[in-house]
Amino acid sequence: MDTSPFQRQRRHLLAEMNVVPYIDVMLVLLVIFMITAPMLTQGLKVELPEVAAETLSVDSAEPFIVSIKADGSYWLKEGSADPIRLPLTALSERLMTSQQAQPQRQVLINGDKNVPYGDVVKLMSALQEAHILRVGLLTEPPTTP
Repeated sequence: MDTSPFQRQRRHLLAEMNVVPYIDVMLVLLVIFMITAPMLTQGLKVELPEVAAETLSVDSAEPFIVSIKADGSYWLKEGSADPIRLPLTALSERLMTSQQAQPQRQVLINGDKNVPYGDVVKLMSALQEAHILRVGLLTEPPTTP
């Protein structure tokens, strides 16, 4: 056997997986999601009434959200788009055409607790005239000290 100083020594392969890069990527993604998640939940500021009610099951399709602010204005939010202000007639027409394309899509009413009852009844009547049958009301669970 030749034991010259120029002979290469045999290296053994390391069979362990280096997970440090995966941890770095995971932490970066976590920070990104923590920053962007609050930005995705945007909407109108409405004081919902606090009522103990059962949770409404929402289908896989994102529902239309109709908001009634305290000043009596109507707003429509479709999917991830920003809410748009519409008069009641334009709102019911838009919901009717959307409902014809997707008849199983739900409409959720997001009404401020300071809205006069008559405005809510007008909206419910407009939805009924537009043949929208899947309607739900959004509420806040009661806060008990």
